[in-house]
Amino acid sequence: MADVIKKATRESYGEALAELGDKYPDLYVLDADLAAATKTGIFKKKFPERFFDCGIAEANMMGVAAGLAATGKIPFASTFAMFASGRAYEIVRNSIGYPHLNVKIGATHAGISVGEDGATHQCNEDIALMRTIPGMTVINPADDVEAKAAVAAAVEYQGPVYMRFGRLAAEVFNDKDSYKFEIGKGIRLREGKDISIVATGLMVSQALKAADILAANGVDAEVINIHTIKPIDEELIVESAAKTGKVLTVEEHSIIGGLGSAVCDVLSQKCPTRVVKIGVNDEFGHSGPAAKLLEQFGLCADNIVKTAKAMNE
Repeated sequence: MADVIKKATRESYGEALAELGDKYPDLYVLDADLAAATKTGIFKKKFPERFFDCGIAEANMMGVAAGLAATGKIPFASTFAMFASGRAYEIVRNSIGYPHLNVKIGATHAGISVGEDGATHQCNEDIALMRTIPGMTVINPADDVEAKAAVAAAVEYQGPVYMRFGRLAAEVFNDKDSYKFEIGKGIRLREGKDISIVATGLMVSQALKAADILAANGVDAEVINIHTIKPIDEELIVESAAKTGKVLTVEEHSIIGGLGSAVCDVLSQKCPTRVVKIGVNDEFGHSGPAAKLLEQFGLCADNIVKTAKAMNE
């Protein structure tokens, strides 16, 4: 059996920027004194004249990005998710979202899996914040292949994009040669008839593992990867829910305002269905090893299996 390859999507982000820099001379990268952590340092080394370290001043960095976009450049503003969506929210809303500028936000170190950095850095609210901004596209890739494809799609897309990347190495399950990424289109990874497991980001690989375990226990689970939270693939979600009659959403984000809420918004209007959400409950995280924290907060295959079984009883 081939070894499982693991890679943090923040690394994919940095590598993708460096690769795309050759093709897009108007691509600029900004960072807030975290180039080594966000991996934008890879781009900086290759294109120093198109890289700007704005220091620990995230709101100002977003303003600079807005200015660059207004002159026809394609700026990627990069920092931790906590700072990109939280500290800089007002500037993102008013200086990028309101004029609908072509700014791409690369937010790394999202979710509980930031680990030892603790509650102040474990951003579980960013998807909720960003999806409320009119016209903002929100993308949460699941692995290396998907992350690089998402960055490439973001360059081509006209308008503001928020991309969420992780610190923890994630299993690479997509095939580079056959994978196709389209903004706003989810991917059915596994057909099933008993329950729909709709996952995003780091939780997609856990959903696939859970589906294998469930199959061995007589539960036929459908697995859907929603990499684009906004605009969400309503057609795929409704089609799956109508078939299985039960939906379980899984995300490394608060159950308030994230993927689960977006799915409920769709289904409550178009296909009333029972939905159970797995995510971070109405609580803050705390410091600890990333893998242990994910288990503690129920963001793992075992809890997906347990919850899915209970829904099928």
